[in-house]
Formats: sequence, structure tokens, C-alpha cells
Amino acid sequence: MLPWKRVLRPLTAVLLAAAVATVPAATAHASSAPTTGWNDYSCHPSAAHPRPVILVHGTLGNSVDNWLSLAPYLEDRGYCVFSLDYGQLDGVPVFYGLGPIDKSAEQLSAFVDKVLAATGAAKADLVGHSQGGMMPRYYLRFLGGAAKVNALVGLAPDNHGATISGLTNLLPYFPGAEDLIKASTPGLADQIPGSAFLTKLNAGGDTVPGVHYTVIATKYDEVATPWQSQYLSGSDVHNVLLQDLCSLDFSEHVAIGLFDRIAFHEVANALDPAHAATTTCASAFS
Repeated sequence: MLPWKRVLRPLTAVLLAAAVATVPAATAHASSAPTTGWNDYSCHPSAAHPRPVILVHGTLGNSVDNWLSLAPYLEDRGYCVFSLDYGQLDGVPVFYGLGPIDKSAEQLSAFVDKVLAATGAAKADLVGHSQGGMMPRYYLRFLGGAAKVNALVGLAPDNHGATISGLTNLLPYFPGAEDLIKASTPGLADQIPGSAFLTKLNAGGDTVPGVHYTVIATKYDEVATPWQSQYLSGSDVHNVLLQDLCSLDFSEHVAIGLFDRIAFHEVANALDPAHAATTTCASAFS
């Protein structure tokens, strides 16, 4: 084995381990986790909340574990809530979001159609964590999603790539490393800054007309770094730094999507801006 390959294997392991760190420990029990209350296809949106909310998990997440807190939070506020699995690799159960992201966007497209048909709604709202906040932008731009989506809310979305605190910057020093990641986990390779996927996604601007965009970031993010790269540019964009809402909020990349009720309060504001209430540290108890 060539010397660089001896180093490449542990480097790849570190990259995957860093990605795994973005998944809650409960993931291993996804198949038995309760989903009561969401993904109820008999739910019909109310006049107060006329659009179903579709939750889009992050890399190595799934439709259950990523949303054990946010889904009930939104349901309690009167929303019809749905979530999907996407980006599955053959032979890899539970840990999703690893397939080519353009193909994952096609899965999202089919799921949105399914939810709209079931609920009778004209449009849906999308809320995504990490890759799940970025991947829908491909659907909106290239797969006709803009006609079916009112708002996209991203929790720590890696809109311009994820350097994992600079770790991906080491890849050029290990010839073949990026090719290995692309071959084994293309969804990870697509999120490396400068990838062909991200270049295509962000060419010509970050947004498409007719969709309301919200990005909720934390300065303690260790995956979608630098955290400022999560922000979008456009005429209908609301970029939010969690610590501007509550300086005592120390949530990082995982927590902001899994259980941060301050972030959830801002999600609710983005979904219903006409009735938005100021988000503060006290929102953790609301």
C-alpha cells in the first residue's frame, strides 16, 4: 500500500465520523421510534395554517430521529407535518442523506407531490436541517419546486458547502481522497466546497423568485463552516444568527436542529410571519 493510502483511510474515517456526529444517538433505534402525530395523510391544513410543513433531515439523519422535537412542536401549533427519508445507499440502513444530492432532490419532489395530493394544498413549506436545508434549493431551481413551495427554512444549512471546521481543506494533500469519498458516499462529496454540485446550485444566484427563504445559523457550528457561508443572498431572504436572538444559546450544528426551542420559535415565525413574535432566550420555554 502506498504511504498516502495509509493516511487516506483514517482521514476518510475522520470525515465520516464527523458527519456521524451530526446524528442523534437515537438514530440506531429509528425503526422503533414513535411517529404518532406526524406523517398523518388524513391531516388537512387549517385556515390559520393552510400549508403542510415538510421536514427534510440532514446527512446521516432520517425522517424520525431528526424531528423528534420539532415535529411535535409544530403539530402543537396546528400544522400538518410530514417528513421523508432520502439519499439512501444500498445496504446502508437508517443512515440516509448519503446518495447524490440531485437524486435526493428528485425524491423530495415526489414526496412534495404526494403530500400536496393528500392534503389538497396548493403549496407546501419546507424546513430542513443541514443538508436538508440546502438540498431543497436544487428542487426549487431545477425541478419545478418553486411553483409548489411557499417558504424554505434552513437550520444550519450548508448552502455553500461544509468544511467541517476546515477538515475538508486537507483533502488536496491526499491524492484520491475526494474520489474515494465521491465513490462511496456521493452525498458527502457533493457538500465539499467547490464541488460540481454546489457550483451548479449556486451559479446565477442563491434564490429563485416566489419563494421566501430563511436561514437560521449558530456561530458555534462545527460542520457547516464558516457559519457565515450558510447565509443566502437575495431579495426575499431572512438570515438569522441564533446568538443575536439569545446570546446565551450555545447550540452547535446538531442541537440547533434537534432540540433548540429558540431556533424552533424562529422557524414558527418564518412559517407564519404575519403572527411572528419576537424570539428571545425566553422562547426556550414557550
